[in-house]
Amino acid sequence: MEPKKNPKKDLSRRSLLFFQIGLVVVLAITLTMIEWKTYDRDDIDTGVVDLDMLDDEDVPITEIQKTPPPPPPPPPAPEVIEVVDDDEDVEEVEIESSETDQSEVVEVEEVEEVEEEIGDVPFSVIESVPIFPGCEGLDTNDERKQCMSKKISQFVNKNFDTGLAADLGLSGVNRVYVQFKIDKNGNITNVAARAPHPRLQGEGERVIKKLPKMKPGQQRGQNVGVLYSLPITFQVQD
Repeated sequence: MEPKKNPKKDLSRRSLLFFQIGLVVVLAITLTMIEWKTYDRDDIDTGVVDLDMLDDEDVPITEIQKTPPPPPPPPPAPEVIEVVDDDEDVEEVEIESSETDQSEVVEVEEVEEVEEEIGDVPFSVIESVPIFPGCEGLDTNDERKQCMSKKISQFVNKNFDTGLAADLGLSGVNRVYVQFKIDKNGNITNVAARAPHPRLQGEGERVIKKLPKMKPGQQRGQNVGVLYSLPITFQVQD
């Protein structure tokens, strides 16, 4: 007769699970045994301090030295009082009173006014521009400005040697930037030029120095130096 088994009670179906559980338990026990430590009772420090083992600390005795205070300064010398006999005449000094009344006339010295010196002024903001010869009859400052700029341009175009650029092998449009000052006396000073070639620079300075003397410009009624900038542009024909 064959025994009848309930399929739900068959433990062989979970044999893998039981094997894994047993393996984990064995590994845990093995790890615990490996990490287990024991100590001898003699090697255990109970943490009790023996006070007899401590040496007495010798505390050095320090002596506070008291510095005596500095001696007081010597007393000032007594003032010598001169004794004057009663029979001797003593000259009395009269002190004049500095008080005044309304009837007294107080003289006030005239204070000279010192004029503030004004430095050089740019041509664009000058109150009264320098007058170029031939621009004397104009009324407004703007008209004199336009006249002066026109006269200077005509003078430079007439006297500047434009053929110099061709001799130097330059071509196309060339520019020479010139700056100068018309001083308080109307003379041309502080001429400086910048050009693509030193000879063109020297030519620009030469022409500007030949400008005629002008009537100086004015700022707040004073003659002042006026700064003027001029670009000289010309084209070299190939």
